[in-house]
Amino acid sequence: MDDRSKHDHSGWEAVVLAARERARSRQALMVERFGLSGDVQYDWSMDDAQITWSRDGKVFLTGRLTVIGSVSVAQQTWLWSWANDSLPHAALGDMERVRQFGEENDYPVLPWPGFTYDPELVAEARMVAASVLDAEGLWAESMDDVQLHFMIHDLALTA
Repeated sequence: MDDRSKHDHSGWEAVVLAARERARSRQALMVERFGLSGDVQYDWSMDDAQITWSRDGKVFLTGRLTVIGSVSVAQQTWLWSWANDSLPHAALGDMERVRQFGEENDYPVLPWPGFTYDPELVAEARMVAASVLDAEGLWAESMDDVQLHFMIHDLALTA
């Protein structure tokens, strides 16, 4: 893994600032528009890259998941999904575009397979990835000593 978790690329800072604002507004809109607070339950699957939300056992919203990356709490590392061979292909979505965006614009974080865990850098990476792929929202799930980071697309109310 590349251990260059700090960088001073001024273009990166501008991209992060725009992505942060976009993520905040999109996340708030998603929660408000679809009522994703209170007594909402969810179920997700990486195998088919789907997430559903329900109330009282009735599904009311579906969406598509893209795994952005994961944090190993034990190793204190971040690994991009495009560099993780253990993930189902469906869960990768268009993450290769995020890596390419980093290469094309000479942003040091996006094309690295991984880096030493830094909460702020992970937040930046998530938000920029969501911006590049025009995600509707962000989501994370912690299991054992792994944090999985997702973006959400194609939200649809069920009948």
